Amino acid sequence: MKTRTLLTLALGCGLAIMLAGAVFLFQLTTQDEIAAPIPLGEATRVGDMQVAVIDVDESGGMLSVTIEIGGTEDDDLAQEFRLIASGRPVAVASSTCSPSDGTDQSCEVVFDVSGADGVSRVLFYERGDERARWLLG
Repeated sequence: MKTRTLLTLALGCGLAIMLAGAVFLFQLTTQDEIAAPIPLGEATRVGDMQVAVIDVDESGGMLSVTIEIGGTEDDDLAQEFRLIASGRPVAVASSTCSPSDGTDQSCEVVFDVSGADGVSRVLFYERGDERARWLLG
């Protein structure tokens, strides 16, 4: 292969890389800002639900989160809760939440964090395309 052909290919590759970088930079500058975490005790609206994290207690490898939730009918209120503990997802272990008829209720969602090796805890509640997050530890 001729040197001229190799130089032309190298120049083309360099231009493609610069164009890809410019597109990536544009995507970063037009991204939405991450919403601030919701303070404990403050109610927020997520989709058609009103949610407030009232209290958090961690003991014996279990993280208990007391919530007030309501706003619409739902058979499994705890299903939309997600916990990230020390960078790892943790599933709901149990819940005292009963099916909602639209009225507000106070209940408890429990997560098994015995396998988490740190103290970082972030709780998410997702409903439709909306999400709320609380920093628990």
